[in-house]
Amino acid sequence: MEHLVQFLSADGAERAQRSGRILSEVEGDLLDAYSRAVIKVVEAVGPAVVSINSGWRLRGWPAEREGAGSGVSIAPDGYILTNSHVVHQASRLEVALTDGRSLEATLVGEDPVTDLAVIRIHEAARLPYAALGDSSGLRAGQLVIAIGNPLGFQSSVSTGVVSSAGRFWRTTGGQLIDNIIQHTAPLNPGNSGGPLVDSRGRVVGVNTAMIWGAQGISFAIPTDTAKRVVSQLLTHGRVRRGYLGIAGRQRPVDRWLAQLHDLTNTHVVELLVIEPDGPAARAGLMEGDLLVAVNDQALNSMDELHHLLADWPPKPFTLNVIRGLDRLLLRVVPTETP
Repeated sequence: MEHLVQFLSADGAERAQRSGRILSEVEGDLLDAYSRAVIKVVEAVGPAVVSINSGWRLRGWPAEREGAGSGVSIAPDGYILTNSHVVHQASRLEVALTDGRSLEATLVGEDPVTDLAVIRIHEAARLPYAALGDSSGLRAGQLVIAIGNPLGFQSSVSTGVVSSAGRFWRTTGGQLIDNIIQHTAPLNPGNSGGPLVDSRGRVVGVNTAMIWGAQGISFAIPTDTAKRVVSQLLTHGRVRRGYLGIAGRQRPVDRWLAQLHDLTNTHVVELLVIEPDGPAARAGLMEGDLLVAVNDQALNSMDELHHLLADWPPKPFTLNVIRGLDRLLLRVVPTETP
């Protein structure tokens, strides 16, 4: 019996060692495959990533103020996608390519609402460029690679995974960008405007922000948004959106009001300002009105209304409005945002 116990013990130890070697080999193979995937992506997309140096002439400043960011070439004839905040109101734009050249660029158009912009190098031809992929298929846990110029270190690479593909991000202007990508690839100042790339070398996002004081919380504008914005910037130099001429705030629904009008909303939009002769004023809306539904769909916030106006051209719609104790139906025809 004692010999059997010793045999089983020795056999178990040998099995454990063999299993450990197998697991180590498997882990090594996986790490090698991961490294090869990242290297392949960087070699394919890296040459299309540029450094953007911006200069601003500010009143009262003795010298030009400078800033830096990243961008990605999206066409061989010099069109570069970046963040709006990297180039906004810049008096000078200079683009450094991976081949060592530094060339002047001009602004094609920007959209501060989505923090996206397109600039162009006119002297360049046949630039390396990256393809804008489909961001709608991103899943939590998917490998992503950020390429950019953080803190001035050109062509830096960081990796991570998608944390969520459905976040919301409010810009400094107060607008809400939906379906924002949250990921764990570390970002630093200078990464802004650089591409977020999947394991197949397709650009799936434009890096825009990180949470200061937090680790592993970074954000990118999805390419599905970028493709729509780029198309309008190239055509019109701006993004065209619907406009109502109102300002409002979200407020909870009073219980008695919900019972009186059989509302399912938890919140409504209270109108605070009506622009004279704007679309809302022409439709008959008044300050103090409560917006409760759009086309019979419950309306809980201004963000939902902004989302409706984001598509161009906007379509007329019907607003359900509570004024005092009365419930009204008003047809509104949006115009283009001034």
